[in-house]
Amino acid sequence: MIQDFGVAKTEAMIPVYAGMVTSAFAFAEFSSGVAWGRLSDKIGRKPVLLTGLAGTALSMLIFGFAPNLPVALLARALGGLLNGNIGVLQTTVAEMVTVKEHQPRAYTIMPFVWCLGSILGPMLGGALARPVRNYPSIFSPGTIWERFPYLLPNLVCTVIVTCGVVVGILFLEETHEEKKYRRDPGLETGKWILAKVICCADKAAKCEKVNDMDEVLSLLSEDEQPPGYRTTEGSPNLPSTPSPEPQEALDLNDIHPPRAKPAASKAFTRQVVLNIVGYGILAYHTITFDSMLPTFLSTPDPSPGEGSAWTLPFKFVGGYGLNTKEIGVVLSVQGIYSMLATVFLFPIVVRKIGALSLFRLIAISYPVLYIATPYLVLLPSNLRMIGVYAVVIWKCTFSTMAYPSNAILLTNSAPSLLLLGTINGVAASTASLCRAFGPTVSGFLFSAGLKMGYSGLAWWCSALITIGGALLSLIMTDEGGRMDDDEKHDEDQELGFEDHILDHNALDSAIAAAEPRSTNRDDDETI
Repeated sequence: MIQDFGVAKTEAMIPVYAGMVTSAFAFAEFSSGVAWGRLSDKIGRKPVLLTGLAGTALSMLIFGFAPNLPVALLARALGGLLNGNIGVLQTTVAEMVTVKEHQPRAYTIMPFVWCLGSILGPMLGGALARPVRNYPSIFSPGTIWERFPYLLPNLVCTVIVTCGVVVGILFLEETHEEKKYRRDPGLETGKWILAKVICCADKAAKCEKVNDMDEVLSLLSEDEQPPGYRTTEGSPNLPSTPSPEPQEALDLNDIHPPRAKPAASKAFTRQVVLNIVGYGILAYHTITFDSMLPTFLSTPDPSPGEGSAWTLPFKFVGGYGLNTKEIGVVLSVQGIYSMLATVFLFPIVVRKIGALSLFRLIAISYPVLYIATPYLVLLPSNLRMIGVYAVVIWKCTFSTMAYPSNAILLTNSAPSLLLLGTINGVAASTASLCRAFGPTVSGFLFSAGLKMGYSGLAWWCSALITIGGALLSLIMTDEGGRMDDDEKHDEDQELGFEDHILDHNALDSAIAAAEPRSTNRDDDETI
């Protein structure tokens, strides 16, 4: 797309402009993430989620019609400004799952869908882009598809997202602790449609049952029925008593009195801040890995004479020299394995060792991954691809476990559900800012390392960042948050109920009062 715009004078400038388009979304999402999170605390999660989806559809449509680079940048920035769904979605999951034992399974949904989208998205975009060139028998030259060669994939994505908005209006339930009790016309319409569909599906079976019942009743004539069932004779005539009319309508919302919302300044406790910083560090170095891996795999192999200038263990230059098709296979394996690890591996591991222990274990092990990756070029030729897939599986295993673990820790450390939208909004903005700078910084370090003869420079700088994340994880705790307060409140309620039922003083008083009555009754019987 950047090449078709004609702004890049050389091929080396294409990644620069492509990075600008990617960073436009990340910076815009960073600037609006906190605002969307706070707005979801005020008006509810559902309106914000639907607005985010609608904004995504609008930005995709504008992006498909973009005739030049400024319009493309505007479209991506608009998508980032109108889309604060990452933090709000995490808040929604946290409000739906209030039991710690259910969190491992619930927090695998978003990473699974994310991996699925990362596989289907590039495939769909590559297959539908430039339809006049790729499918000349269907799309004729001189039409709108030739003028805007990237409109078709964006149009298809817009239709898909629009369907998501419609489904959300009809079937998505509000999860905000206070707003979920208000009337939702969209949800009522969805339930009515669903009831009609179920009724139509069961209509044939019900008609057969009714016909069978009519045949049975037709065999019983009126004379064969008992007298008591034919008339009302013998039934007592009781005077009817009119029911008193209610003085005022009952308000069902009164059974859920609103809680006092804590001050926003109390939202960012020490553990909340530590989890947000850890989330930002995780987002930074994982995006650097994802951006550097294709470049590392496409870097040409070193020539035989270049190896003599190497000074191991640090000074060496090299890559794999893979073509785009081979790199695509590696990335596809990465996406498929990430889906499987998210669904099957993470819930098992987190149940055994807990979210905090798992996050610490991964954070401490991450530096080894970044230090070892550039040394894959030193492997023998028959083991190099095995090393690539081993590193890819290693990285995917870590990332699919680290992100849900951090999300669970952040959710449980929040002092109140009423502040969770704001907290997740700040976390999403922090991650967006780190993802915006990550590819740019790592790309600069990668290029500088190749020029200086140190191809591992960018990888080792990322390893230093992961060391900071590992040290941060050691001072994190999973105590003192909202979940612990809720459990303590439930225990206090149970103890209060037991004390009310088992009031020993009241029981002794009742027994003492009953003893004189029993004595008097025995005396009367004796007389």
